[in-house]
Amino acid sequence: MEKPIKEKVKMPLTVEQKIKRRNFISFTTFLALGGGAFAGWKWLLHSPEEIPGVTGGAKAPLRRALNKTELFFRNFFSNGHLAKTYPKERAAKKVRINSLIGIEDDESFDEKNWKLEVKISPLQSIKIGIEEIKALPKTELIFDFKCVEGWDQIQHWGGVRLSDFLTHFKLDGLAENNYMGLETPNGAYYVGLERDSVLHPQTILAYEMNGQPITAAHGAPLRLIIPVKYGIKNLKRIGLMSFSNSRPHDYWAEQGYDYYSGL
Repeated sequence: MEKPIKEKVKMPLTVEQKIKRRNFISFTTFLALGGGAFAGWKWLLHSPEEIPGVTGGAKAPLRRALNKTELFFRNFFSNGHLAKTYPKERAAKKVRINSLIGIEDDESFDEKNWKLEVKISPLQSIKIGIEEIKALPKTELIFDFKCVEGWDQIQHWGGVRLSDFLTHFKLDGLAENNYMGLETPNGAYYVGLERDSVLHPQTILAYEMNGQPITAAHGAPLRLIIPVKYGIKNLKRIGLMSFSNSRPHDYWAEQGYDYYSGL
């Protein structure tokens, strides 16, 4: 008669064994993820750069990712997406200066004779003085200005809505183009903006800061304030405004930054 086969009884793991098993799983997972991240970084590091054009300086795969991200946010957000605003008492008394590119040491600039040049066509433009702009209804905006360098500050600005400016000076037709380009008077700094951001109700042409005329270092006599973008798009001392259906050149996008630079 055959002897019955005894089933092996599985002993429960001890606390020490459980700890060792968890440590092994954690360490193996860390190595796998770390190895994957390193391989991805190495692949990106050695991938070809994008073909220089309106944008430049970034790796081709990264630029493709940035462009896909831009499409997502442009479809997701609309002019109903408003930046959070704050009471005036929350605004900084000493407003931080984020950059002087395009306005530093420009000895040729004469603020008294400044006029905003708006290009109507390649051969035609109009020029608008600061007093004409100040005569339009004023909009005040207190919001959290954000810089790509990682800092932010609640700031108080005053000026005219860009959409109101365009309507008043009968530039609505030009604003139907997909993009607007803005440049400093010396052309050293320039940005490109898509139509939705141009017509956004919080986008203003600012001539006041904390209720006073803006200073030279902050872009006097007129600058762009656009809360739905990082500070690199908030161009100081606007000299030239133009419109097109293709992306205008953009200073930081040419250095490898995201063209959209939205928040």
